[in-house]
Amino acid sequence: MTDESASQLKPAELAAFLAARMCHDFISPASAIVSGLDLLEDPTAQDMRDDAMGLIASSARKLADLLAFCRVAFGASASAETFDARELEKLARGVFAHMRAELDWQVEPPGVNKPTARTLLNLAQMAGAALPTGGSAKVRAVEEAGAIAIAVEAVGPRARLRPEVLAGLRGEGPGEGLHGHWVQARYVNLFVGDAGGRVLADVSEEKVTLAATIPA
Repeated sequence: MTDESASQLKPAELAAFLAARMCHDFISPASAIVSGLDLLEDPTAQDMRDDAMGLIASSARKLADLLAFCRVAFGASASAETFDARELEKLARGVFAHMRAELDWQVEPPGVNKPTARTLLNLAQMAGAALPTGGSAKVRAVEEAGAIAIAVEAVGPRARLRPEVLAGLRGEGPGEGLHGHWVQARYVNLFVGDAGGRVLADVSEEKVTLAATIPA
């Protein structure tokens, strides 16, 4: 996909890429649950019953956390237009519970609009993904001059941002990169732009910084 075609991306194509991305995230814990159930039903593996139950429980929690997160980060979340920052933190922590990175949540406004809520969750998840061996993802947000300023810093060893993620945040195509990583960033670029805001990214040694400004 060229940068020009990315700028003319049809809504149905974006929806297909987002659906594929979410299915990819859901399939791992869902498959693990099935594997655990298979072990419980295997008469030759009864000595692994406790392990199977642990696998089912942890995978079910991960799947539930991802579903709750995606409902707000990617979906419309019913008719809600304002989101409690404490509930957003809960959703973010649910996802980070299954990552190696730690979350440092410092969002000052008690409530934020839908574009801001989506931006906070998506940038937080992207920051966690930028820390494959662990580290700290600090999510900050303040309201000033009628806008919400968001800064997300991912700091840790091997902190990195995939080229396709950076391209998506800039409104470009994924190039030779994976669409699953690109589409989340492109989606953020689109809805932040539709809200009259902007999103930026900067990469330095062992640090990835994501920032956005959105009308309050």
